[in-house]
Amino acid sequence: MEHLTGTRIRREATPATVNLRRCKLVVIKGAQRGTEFVVSGDTFKVGKAPENDLVLADETVSRVHFEIARDAKGYLVRDMKSTNGTFLDGAEVKEAYLRAGSVIGLGSCELKFTPFEERIEILPSEKEQLGEMVGKSPAMREIFGLIERIAPTDATVLIEGETGTGKDMIARTLHLLSPRTDAPFIVVDCGAVAGTLIESELFGHEKGAFTGAVTARQGAFELASGGTVFLDELGELSLDLQPKLLRVLEQRELRRVGGTKTIKVDLRVIAATRKDLRSEVEKGKFREDLYFRLNVVPITAPSLRERREDIPLLIDSMLGKLAGGVTLTEQTRGALMAHDWPGNVRELRNVIERALALGADPGMLVAPLGPTDSRSAQLRDGIEFEPNVSFRDTKEKWNELFERRYLSWLIKRAEGNISKAARDADMDRKYLHKLLRKYGITAGDDDEN
Repeated sequence: MEHLTGTRIRREATPATVNLRRCKLVVIKGAQRGTEFVVSGDTFKVGKAPENDLVLADETVSRVHFEIARDAKGYLVRDMKSTNGTFLDGAEVKEAYLRAGSVIGLGSCELKFTPFEERIEILPSEKEQLGEMVGKSPAMREIFGLIERIAPTDATVLIEGETGTGKDMIARTLHLLSPRTDAPFIVVDCGAVAGTLIESELFGHEKGAFTGAVTARQGAFELASGGTVFLDELGELSLDLQPKLLRVLEQRELRRVGGTKTIKVDLRVIAATRKDLRSEVEKGKFREDLYFRLNVVPITAPSLRERREDIPLLIDSMLGKLAGGVTLTEQTRGALMAHDWPGNVRELRNVIERALALGADPGMLVAPLGPTDSRSAQLRDGIEFEPNVSFRDTKEKWNELFERRYLSWLIKRAEGNISKAARDADMDRKYLHKLLRKYGITAGDDDEN
C-alpha cells in the first residue's frame, strides 16, 4: 500500500525526492510464521481463498477474512463477515484503524502491522522526450524522472499548474507508460460539464433517474475500469459531489445516479487543476480529506516562461507533426523565444497552427500587447501600414524593428556578455556578432562570467 507524499518537484540542482509510505504484514503466529507481505494497492484482502492478496492456508481462516483499506485517516482493518471474527490487539472488531505494531488475529493466525517510509531520490531523466512531451530544461527532466518512477504504480497523481502548461500531456504520459496502457483513458473536464450533469458524467445513471434519462448510462469511472480516469479542472467540482468522489477513491466502488447497486471499479485516478487546492481547502471550498487523498503524488507543471530553453524543441516537435519540412528563420525563432507566453505551451501551439494556416510568419503573430519589461523583449510602438508598400517591404520593416529591439534587450539582460546572450537566445555566437554589427549595437566583455 503505497503513498508518495511531501514532495513537489523542486527546481534545484539537488535531486528531487519523494517519501514512499508503505506498510507490511508479518505472520507472527501460524504455519507461515516469519513470512512478510508488503501491502500494495488501496485495499488489501486476507483469507484462504486464492483471490486474496494474502492467502493463508489455515482452516480457521475464512475465505475472505478481512481487508485493509487506506483512507485520509490511515489504514482501516475491516472484518468481512468472517466465521471466527477479526481481532485487533486482542479485542474483536468489525472495523478499526491500525497503529504501528498492531496485531491482527484471525483464527489461529496472528499478523503484525508495520508501516514504514522509504525516501527515494528522483533523478532527472536523461531523455528529452517522454511520450508526447518534449523538454531539456531541468524542470522538465525532473518531471520526466518522476513520471518514469511512478507510472508503473497505481498511485493517484495531482497535477497543478497554469492553464496551457500541458497537464493533460503529463496525465496521458503516465497512462501510456503504465501497465494500464492498453486499457481506456477517460477524460472528464469538470469545468466544462454543466453542474447538473457532472454527477451523471462521473458516476453514470439509471433509466428514469431524472428527466431525460431515457436509458441507463455508464459514467466515466465505469468506462475507465481497468484503465485510467483523468479529472481535469477538478477544482471546479462542487462540494456536494466531493464526498462521492472520495468514496470512489477510497473504496473503488460507486452507485449510479438513481441506482442502489454498488459497482466495483478498478482504475487509476489522475487529477489536474489550475487552482491552488491547498488554498481552496483553507477557504472551505475544497474538502481537506479529498485533497489528502488526491495529493498522493503532487506534480507542478512549470510555465513556459520558466523553461524557455525548451521552446526550440517544442517548435520543432510541433512543426514535425503539423508541417514536415517547414523551417523558421533565426529572427522568427528569436521572436518566439522573446515572447512571455501567458497561455504557455497551448498558446505556442496555437500560434504555430495559425501561422501555418495563414501562410504567415509565426514571429509576427506574437506582436506585443504591452510595454517592454525585464522578462520579455516586446515591441512597444508598431509600424504604420502604408498604401502601395508591398507585403515583403512592410514585413522587412517589422523584422528590422524587432531585431533591433530584441538584440538590445538581449545584450542588456546578459550584461554585455555575448556568450551568455547567445546561449540565452539559443543562437550561434558568430551570427549574434554579425547581427550586433549590422545594427551598431555595442556589447561589453565577451569573456565568460
